[in-house]
Amino acid sequence: MPLMSKQDAFYAKHGKEYDADSVLLSYQKAWIADDSPLKIAEKSRRTGLTWAEAADAVLSASAEKTAGGTDHFYVGSGKDMAIEFIQACAMWAKHFNKAAGEIEEEILEDEDKDILTFNIRFASGYKIQALSSNPSNMRGRQGNVTIDESAFHDRLAEVLKAALALTMWGAKVRLISTHNGVDNLFNEIIQDSRAGKKRYSVHRLTIDDACEQGLYKRICQIRGLEWSQTAEDEWKANLIKDTATQEDAMEEYYCVPKQGGGVYLNRALLEARMVDAPIFRFEGTAEFNSWPEHLREAEITDWCEKHLRPELAKLDAKTLHAFGEDFARSGDMTVIAPMLINQQLKRSIPFLVELKNVPFRNQEQILFYIGDRLPRMTGGALDARGNGQYLAEQAKYKYGSGRIQEVMLSEKWYLENMPKMKAALEDDTLNIPRDADVLNDFRAIQMVRGIPRIPEGQTSAGRHGDSAIAICLAYFASQMEVQVYGYHSVPKGNIGQDHDRINRSIRTTAGFSRGMM
Repeated sequence: MPLMSKQDAFYAKHGKEYDADSVLLSYQKAWIADDSPLKIAEKSRRTGLTWAEAADAVLSASAEKTAGGTDHFYVGSGKDMAIEFIQACAMWAKHFNKAAGEIEEEILEDEDKDILTFNIRFASGYKIQALSSNPSNMRGRQGNVTIDESAFHDRLAEVLKAALALTMWGAKVRLISTHNGVDNLFNEIIQDSRAGKKRYSVHRLTIDDACEQGLYKRICQIRGLEWSQTAEDEWKANLIKDTATQEDAMEEYYCVPKQGGGVYLNRALLEARMVDAPIFRFEGTAEFNSWPEHLREAEITDWCEKHLRPELAKLDAKTLHAFGEDFARSGDMTVIAPMLINQQLKRSIPFLVELKNVPFRNQEQILFYIGDRLPRMTGGALDARGNGQYLAEQAKYKYGSGRIQEVMLSEKWYLENMPKMKAALEDDTLNIPRDADVLNDFRAIQMVRGIPRIPEGQTSAGRHGDSAIAICLAYFASQMEVQVYGYHSVPKGNIGQDHDRINRSIRTTAGFSRGMM
């Protein structure tokens, strides 16, 4: 089963509700609670995430070595940010009642000029130090590193290189920033992390997310204002309106890097990953749909036997398989996408099934015909929105909740899974059927407010990116961690001579063999 992110796990356990008596808001607590060695936050401006990071820095620097204590280095984009961070640390030290000295000023010798830094030293022997963005300043140091407003550092690659060297001895690196363009290294790291190419834990915090968890309520609380939803909506609207351009507003407040719109997957890449694979299409007519159920079932059985059985018979019995399904009853199409995973872990679609205007029971019949015959079927993921919930639920009952994921397609799901499918296409570890409609479905994926997804409404020729969603669901299902148990019989033999051997076998496996079927 796919794991929740540490941020999601925190919210699942603690919730997102605003607590007027709590010093930190939920998203600030989730950031501190995430103990990943590498973590990154793309955020709306002025949401207080750096302020929360200061609390975490104090907790680390004030702890004894046996409790994980360490130095903490803050790298901002300017002197004012350094002072603000150190002052926040001093406030937290007082709030936590941690023994700390006064803020110190220190001169560091730099290769170009001497740099004024700011420190706080703790009774633990560790310190928090604000450094300049010159990578050489981190040489010979050991401790956690925060690179604030990372997207605005002129030499982010070099700063990050120096910071990551510290992780060899257990240090942790945090990147925090609003966006600064789609081609910025900060954005590239986020996209690579979502695609699984880098191991950063990614937190995304828009102005809407922050307000949902109490940002404006906290502002009202501090300023002595009366909160109302109307006042909050007006406050947000004014932030957007006062920003120079809509594109700037989306970047500043909604984590959408500028020039980040448009088609998500280019045609050249898609055509390079296309291979010959049949697509079987069935459309229910008014006459067919009015037949009694037993006649429709017989007709679908004949159709499956004629078209699907030969393709299913070609599948290697030793190869792992999964499937994805995007549901529609009328208007759009249901697409069922089997997926094989070969010995080299390359995924491919052996065939697709597209169903238009087909009754629920017959869609279930076709899905189960395929699922029952997929060799070593490890899992499936089905679109469980609206009417699709019925078919997803039936699949779960038939194949087990451990192998079936009922997916509520959402912006969050797209954000986590579309980049992984894109990375697989780019890395040539995923092939898709060579077909004009499939190409158009994948080309329909757009960057919508910074999230790769299918826009609302039909995209072309009455389709809605159906095969692209089904294949993405199949890719998601192919990565699920599933345990399959299979029965094996106790070896036969002479009871007298083989009694000990048989008992050993039973004791070892309890009569069952754990592994893939």
